Amino acid sequence: MAAQISTIAESKEVRGLNLIAAHSHIRGLGVQPDTLAPKPAAEGLVGQQKARKAAAVILQMAREGKIAGRAVLIAGPPSTGKTAIAIGMSKGLGEDVPFTMLASSEIFSLEMSKTEALEQAFRKSIGVRIKEESEVIEGEVVEIQIDRSVTGGNKQGKLTIKTTDMETLYDMGTKMIDSMTKEKVQAGDIISIDKASGRITKLGRSYTRSRDYDAMGPDTKFVQCPDGELQVRREVVHTVSLHEIDVINSRTQGFLALFSGDTGEIRSEVREQINTKVAEWREEGKAEIVPGVLFIDEVHMLDAECFSFINRALEDELAPIVIMASNRGQTRIRGTSHVSPHGLPLDFLDRLVIISTQAYSPDEIREILSIRAQEEEVDVSADALALLTKIGQETGLRYASNLITTSHLLAQKRKAREIEVADVQRSFELFYDPNRSMKFVSEFEKRFIGDEGGVELGGMNGNPDAMEITA
Repeated sequence: MAAQISTIAESKEVRGLNLIAAHSHIRGLGVQPDTLAPKPAAEGLVGQQKARKAAAVILQMAREGKIAGRAVLIAGPPSTGKTAIAIGMSKGLGEDVPFTMLASSEIFSLEMSKTEALEQAFRKSIGVRIKEESEVIEGEVVEIQIDRSVTGGNKQGKLTIKTTDMETLYDMGTKMIDSMTKEKVQAGDIISIDKASGRITKLGRSYTRSRDYDAMGPDTKFVQCPDGELQVRREVVHTVSLHEIDVINSRTQGFLALFSGDTGEIRSEVREQINTKVAEWREEGKAEIVPGVLFIDEVHMLDAECFSFINRALEDELAPIVIMASNRGQTRIRGTSHVSPHGLPLDFLDRLVIISTQAYSPDEIREILSIRAQEEEVDVSADALALLTKIGQETGLRYASNLITTSHLLAQKRKAREIEVADVQRSFELFYDPNRSMKFVSEFEKRFIGDEGGVELGGMNGNPDAMEITA
């Protein structure tokens, strides 16, 4: 008898990936909506109350469209929540307010110039809210008849739809039938059909069917049957970025370039024409500008040419709010021999609003590590959490946060449900923090290959561990 061949899907369960990033626990800025007062710990953010309050003020102005062409610098030591605050701001923006996140090193590319990369980032952060009218058919579904071919040919059907004043019968093709099936439309539903695109939107269930318990779910929404004509004109509002308009109008593949990411450099003539057209739409009341937010991380990595470009771009009429982050103190401006605070030119620094972040207290570190453990769905004992907090104080919050994952893996090896002190100690011994790594390199410097290529070959004597910990 032939052996049965099994596929991977049959032999083991294929599960979706549950990716947990460094800031996936951030849900917002964690402030009171009316007073903008920050809560001690909310929406994934802990502490940094002055910085969060300042960010909330800027965020509120961005939502209301009252601020544009401004630059904000979030400055502070490493592991003090600068990027977390920026991500919290992005979560708090409205759905149609653009937010672009950029690392400074991303603009140094062989595919396009630095200024072109910055120009595209700026235009990605400016939205255009376009208003247009479209014809829709809106009413209550009376009956749906679908005739399916026995041979598998094209499906045909009829749709009876009504308002309080009239009732009409429409013929349906295969595309419309598939859309109806996908939206699970049935008699008694109030639907809207866009005549231009054929898109079907289910608005709710008619009040006349409120006693039809078989067709009700826990989230069923009841609406009134529309009155008047079946075909009405509705104003549709959608938001696109200036960069998307640039790409669509800049090359032959246009719209497809948005998906491939191969936008290349866009000619200035195209942008000028688009700016002129958008200005016409604004005058006619067809569109309005939505200033968004551009976040540039590691801003000290930019050079003098980039700072000069940003300086000019901020004075443009179509400019977003630019938020930057830096963990540098007095450092050299890239591409020059000048030393300046945060690695930014003094004339550029003069136009910034600066938000500072401070080092976390032990209680705040403990709370952050607890939130990270919950995000990773890991149980940590009280003693292990106390040890992780101590490590976070002495070595850094990022390192302590990384130990949660490694300690969890070690706990799983011994079939334990929660992380204990021994798991954290073992992880600490296996994975070095920056301080111990620097001490190790300093102690065995001659064993490493130096700048001149010299090295002393031979075994290492002594214990390389530079720091011991106790529970």
